Amino acid sequence: MNEKIVLLRPMLTEAQEAQVTALAERYGRRTVFCRTKEEALEEVRDAEIYYGAGTDVAAAAKELRWFCSGSAGVEQYVGEGVFASPDCLLTNSAGAYGVTISEHIIMLCILLARRMPEYFAITRDRNWKNGLMIRSIYGSRLLVLGTGDLGRTFAAHVRSLGPAEIIGVNRSGREAEGFDRTLAFTRLDEVLPEADFVIGCLPATAETENMLSAERIASMKETAFVVNVGRGSLIDEDALAEALNGGRLGGAALDVFRTEPLPKDHPLWTARNCIATPHMAGQDALAQTIQKNLDMFCEDLENYCEGRPMAHLVDRRAGY
Repeated sequence: MNEKIVLLRPMLTEAQEAQVTALAERYGRRTVFCRTKEEALEEVRDAEIYYGAGTDVAAAAKELRWFCSGSAGVEQYVGEGVFASPDCLLTNSAGAYGVTISEHIIMLCILLARRMPEYFAITRDRNWKNGLMIRSIYGSRLLVLGTGDLGRTFAAHVRSLGPAEIIGVNRSGREAEGFDRTLAFTRLDEVLPEADFVIGCLPATAETENMLSAERIASMKETAFVVNVGRGSLIDEDALAEALNGGRLGGAALDVFRTEPLPKDHPLWTARNCIATPHMAGQDALAQTIQKNLDMFCEDLENYCEGRPMAHLVDRRAGY
């Protein structure tokens, strides 16, 4: 062990690299900034701390004591045998992506409500046709699956657009800031049929697998919209495509899928009123996101070095 911190975060600026280096030196650690996965795989073999991504990195680091994932979702890291060092701590960056993903959700909701997929098709053919009946977030009932950072930030940002009600759904039904009411997963069937927008902000766990099943999709309003930015395992994708093509749903906008990249022959590519984006809602492309992510790592670097509990520690049994 040489008290080395390896970082695979090539989007960091020189000032941000200096920020983490100064903190590391305060605690007797040195930093190694890698630009490629190949560099990280070599450097991490004798590292104490790693900040970045990659199950192959986790498997190569036999002396690693702490793996900080730069992403919020960590389902790929919670299984048995992922880490060469089985006692390695795992933290994630849930909390860094609320702003960028909430803006993405609002954009998608408005695109669907204002029938932009149809208008884009019209204008692509250089036709001049308008008059399609549109809808609005204003006066709508929003059902948010997940009341973590993503769900709460979205609820706070969308409130000014005047929805009739924002309902949150989480494991326990505990109250969450920004929601008019919050229900447990077990009560989802009570509110799903009345929702105008259903927003998926959940991680991939055993409880969230196929939560929007064929039966639940069938129970939704024919005018309802589905937006998913959490994990693709939330939705029965074949049932969703069939409902869209059969006119039994108003539309869908999906940033995450069960298989990524989405296979070229997948029915969701051509499903009626379906917007597909390539898992880009929460990427490290917004300066605010990158800085927040780094600040969270630095917060836990202090906690780790001071022997305090980690603020962003993942419960591997729960999966988040």
